[in-house]
Amino acid sequence: MVNTTMNSTIISIVDNEAQLIVLVNFLNKIISQIGFALIMIMGNIGSILTCIVFSQPTYRKSPCAMYFFASSFSQLFTFNFACLTRMLQYAYGIQIINTNLWFCKIRFYLFYILVAIPRYNIIMATIDRYFASSRDALRRQWSSPKLASRFIIVNVIFWCLIYIQVIIFYNINTGACQYQTGVYSIFFSIYIPIDSGILPLFLMFIFGLLTVRNIHQTKKRIEPATGNSGKITKKDIQFHKMLANQICLFLILNVPNPCYLVYRTITLYTTKSPFRLATETFVSNMTYVLVYLGFSLTFANFIISSQIFRREFIQIIRTRIFRRAPIPLTTIGGTTLRIPRPNDIQD
Repeated sequence: MVNTTMNSTIISIVDNEAQLIVLVNFLNKIISQIGFALIMIMGNIGSILTCIVFSQPTYRKSPCAMYFFASSFSQLFTFNFACLTRMLQYAYGIQIINTNLWFCKIRFYLFYILVAIPRYNIIMATIDRYFASSRDALRRQWSSPKLASRFIIVNVIFWCLIYIQVIIFYNINTGACQYQTGVYSIFFSIYIPIDSGILPLFLMFIFGLLTVRNIHQTKKRIEPATGNSGKITKKDIQFHKMLANQICLFLILNVPNPCYLVYRTITLYTTKSPFRLATETFVSNMTYVLVYLGFSLTFANFIISSQIFRREFIQIIRTRIFRRAPIPLTTIGGTTLRIPRPNDIQD
């Protein structure tokens, strides 16, 4: 009688766990279908519009705008390869990644590159704002279009070289595309949280604080009547706002991913139940949903943060869709802006 009761209890627990696994997998599938689809639509439209705005004459010679342009341009590849392949895998069960070795290697190689490049372009924009806001003329020379174009190219080459390790050490093990077990798995499990979370946060935080300090020092200082004094322009102030909000987005939407990766590293050799594995897969996928969501909100952030960006966007709508005369550029205090006049508004 006791054995029968115990057996029925065990069967009931197993059935409940199986139902929970089905539920978790179903939620993972539905959220992936809807979430990734919306992210790809918003991300592609936003990235294209951002690239168009930052290619306008108002921004053309700004190093910070060049980093923003490079970040948004690289995000097009992020959405249409990295995000797309993840959506196909988790939303529609297309598992080529777990059956074709070369696709397994190339997919993760490009995934890590296409996430790192736009992220570190934003970090370089943060560093550029520090140099641009400095009172030291020699430091301000590090904020130039020529250097920005070089750093953008170096950023691409650097990450392409860094992640060659993925092509070497990723394999299909037990039906899943993943890095090799052993010493490399320990190294990579420690490296990824640093690269994708800890280091970006550290750099953004440090250079953000240094930029704020430079701005406060510049405001307190009595500028000389002549010479390049490093004065903060209206455009610079709006760049600072755009970057500050971008950093806030990164903090909110990107931190869960490295936190999960740290957890995965700690529990790397822990024996896990099927339900725990399903839950971890769900949590892992949701952290990447947040990462891609952060990228897709870049355009919305810029529209909200910058009046100059909004004016340039309206200028594009005005001239390219409604075929109206462009609002002329006006230079005020070293800043090139579009200031609507009454007759411009009435056109």
